[in-house]
Amino acid sequence: MSAAAPASPAHPRRAIRPVGSRLELWSWYYFRVSGVLLLLLAFGHLAIMHIINNVDAIDYRFVAERWRTVGWRVYDWLLLFLALTHGQNGLRIIIDDYLHRPPWRAAAHTANWLLLVLFLLLGTVTIVTFQPPPPR
Repeated sequence: MSAAAPASPAHPRRAIRPVGSRLELWSWYYFRVSGVLLLLLAFGHLAIMHIINNVDAIDYRFVAERWRTVGWRVYDWLLLFLALTHGQNGLRIIIDDYLHRPPWRAAAHTANWLLLVLFLLLGTVTIVTFQPPPPR
């Protein structure tokens, strides 16, 4: 038997090394954690917007009143951040699976990252700089 034999039940002490990079491992973990957090935040958002409050009552003033507190801004920003990064991570994997030519793959990855940065910046600037009107 050679020294490079794969791990088997007969040799339980030998560890199988995963193929791939640390990025893929952390990406896998991120999908799980962000997915659970997104479910909690999204269900909270749906409960607030569609169950607790009537849809007819939700307008600009409703959002402006919510965004008077830092907590709601953080909640909405966290929902934005997790949704964008979770989706970007998924698209990154899809690009790797389906685009095999290096120039197309590089262009798609570049567009993916640029769009992530653009939407994160736009959303963050909107949430941070929003000035609610004076209360009635």
